[in-house]
Amino acid sequence: MAVSNILENLNPNVSVDCVVFGFEFGKLDILLIERNMLYEGTEFKDLKLPGDLVRKDEDLDTAASRVLRELTGLGNIYLKQYLAFGSPDRLLRQPRDLEWLRSIGHPEEIVVTVAYYSLINIDHDMGASYKLQPNARWYTVSEVNELAFDHMTIVREALKALRTDLISKPIAFELLPPKFTLGMMQQLYEVILGTKLDKRNFRKKVANMPYIIPINEKQVDVSHKPAQFHSFNHKVYLKNKKDSF
Repeated sequence: MAVSNILENLNPNVSVDCVVFGFEFGKLDILLIERNMLYEGTEFKDLKLPGDLVRKDEDLDTAASRVLRELTGLGNIYLKQYLAFGSPDRLLRQPRDLEWLRSIGHPEEIVVTVAYYSLINIDHDMGASYKLQPNARWYTVSEVNELAFDHMTIVREALKALRTDLISKPIAFELLPPKFTLGMMQQLYEVILGTKLDKRNFRKKVANMPYIIPINEKQVDVSHKPAQFHSFNHKVYLKNKKDSF
């Protein structure tokens, strides 16, 4: 299909960008798109966020879900709209960005992007339907320092939103397996918040949360004292929303 025909079905001024966080124990990752292009006679490679213009027949949430499904093969991923970005120069901060936009037939107009963050448990969600696009790669968040366009700003704001939500909403359980130890839970909080938490205080807070349920099962084949597994009960949580970290 010609570029002009594709653009006829898109809103040239509204896009969605998705900050996909993936958790592996010990680190927080982000899913990025490798962009290859020829700029001023030199082959150039950098990274950008997954995103797309919004189609004329879809709303914002549908567009973001489509981007994630096309990127990973997964549906029903946790998705949170957190901010919009509309600086007039947001697509034109680097000359090579403008050149790349022209090469894909993107209209040279101001584009407001609505940003979402999403959460994937990398170990747990890699089932049969999980299949990344060939140019998509996981990178450790703390090691990402430069992205195309204004995408680095979008990532920083996503991390702020994630940390705020982590201490007030049950999003941690989108990243933990169905059964988990309190040590696993604490490690998740520490990785995302970027700080060390006191074990005793952490467990006191957990003890006051009736929606974190101990189950009659412990770790096996571990070199330390086996820890008890817990699970998250969403129905109990809804009755106890006032309790949070």
